[in-house]
Amino acid sequence: MTSAMAAAVAILAVMPSALGEALVCAKTVEGMSRNPEMYSKLRTSMILACALVETTAIYALLVAILILFVSGN
Repeated sequence: MTSAMAAAVAILAVMPSALGEALVCAKTVEGMSRNPEMYSKLRTSMILACALVETTAIYALLVAILILFVSGN
């Protein structure tokens, strides 16, 4: 039971990651609508930023899986 609670806490890191990724995408689309000439540079930066933000969720999932399957409880 303790390892399940620890895994649930580790997964809580996914919510801010999702909110951060949504904010990155929303602000990029806003920038594209304000300055269409910068579309390709903004798109490239958005893809890179989304990839970096997504790593937080992947690490949280990895920690949760390690807690569940490696811990002896």
